[in-house]
Amino acid sequence: MEMLSCLLCFLVAWTSIYIMFSVRRGSQHTAYKLPPGPVPLPIIGNLLNLGNRPHESLAELAKTYGPIMTLKLGYVTTIVISSAPMAKEVLQKQDLSFCNRFVPDAIRATNHNQLSMAWMPVSTTWRVLRKICNSHLFTTQKLDSNTHLRHHKVQELLAKVEESRQAGDAVYIGREAFRTSLNLLSNTIFSVDLVDPISETVLEFQELVRCIIEEIERPNLVDYFPVLRKIDPQGSIATSDVLDTLLNISEDNSNEIERNHMEHLLLDLFVAGTDTTSSTLEWAMAELLHNPEKLLKARVELLQTIGKDKQVETPNIWENPNSFVPERFLELDMDVKGQNFELIPFGAGRRICPGLPLATRMVHLMLASLIHSCDWKLEDGITPENMNMEDRFGITLQKAQPLKAIPIRV
Repeated sequence: MEMLSCLLCFLVAWTSIYIMFSVRRGSQHTAYKLPPGPVPLPIIGNLLNLGNRPHESLAELAKTYGPIMTLKLGYVTTIVISSAPMAKEVLQKQDLSFCNRFVPDAIRATNHNQLSMAWMPVSTTWRVLRKICNSHLFTTQKLDSNTHLRHHKVQELLAKVEESRQAGDAVYIGREAFRTSLNLLSNTIFSVDLVDPISETVLEFQELVRCIIEEIERPNLVDYFPVLRKIDPQGSIATSDVLDTLLNISEDNSNEIERNHMEHLLLDLFVAGTDTTSSTLEWAMAELLHNPEKLLKARVELLQTIGKDKQVETPNIWENPNSFVPERFLELDMDVKGQNFELIPFGAGRRICPGLPLATRMVHLMLASLIHSCDWKLEDGITPENMNMEDRFGITLQKAQPLKAIPIRV
């Protein structure tokens, strides 16, 4: 009974404090006129409106509330932009006002939010790191000088495909794309392969990257109720104590803070550069196998342009936006470099992905090489009509079921 009484007292006290704080905060914000949005529930706000597939839920909500709407995610007011003109307003015209990012609590582990170029606020250090990327790592001259590396890694990929073809085995497209991307990055940065081209150790690296991304994606009470940060309800602070200690020791033994920033920069490059590239290639191959007529057109064009047995060198906006219609881009004067806000896979403004030049070179080269080297079929009697095209929501939209395809000699 005493425990029950204490619990009831705690709940009453918590509810009273919450109501008082809400009323006070609400009175301070009456001057702000926010965009329309669904009515939030007490305490949890609009969290239930997101459901299990937030990207689809937000698209449906935008049909009701327009291209700019307000959601209350717990106690965090969130503005959702879902049109090209509004994206241009935020990412280009008002870029300086909106360029800093909301930091999920998981990112605060090991002070990554203070050391990572991807998450730190715009500052002198951030500008120095961006300058390193733009002036030294991803310049046209630097990328052109590494062309031989990309070709060598793609040849290893094609050798793996040929080995599977001879054995009649299916190829895990996403896994092999991850292996190629990882070794390309490691060769570019360290001049060595991180994983053996023919071993299965790549699975460990891929799992590590996925674990990092899933930790960022995982819902955290503190992200929606910042007042709980000191309580640490999910134990995220406690679980990082050992690593924090090791990092503190490292910092105490070195006066060069730039070393810490560079370590986190390399982490950003590996996590972002491998997961996004492999996922993009897997989706591209899945869509082509799901639409065989598009795959045939791509093969014919490559054969006409390159020749056989040669290497590849380097709704209100879109009609049928959920359909795979690559031809739509042939007649449009549009690219993905952050100037056309109908299509910004790399972002735009100050926060545009610094690895864009490398990513576009690598994805195009790998995809064209896979299409040109052989024909492909789905395994186990799966047809283009019944293949699984479901996605899994996350920072990078993944295929819910990894793509496996069998290479065929042409």
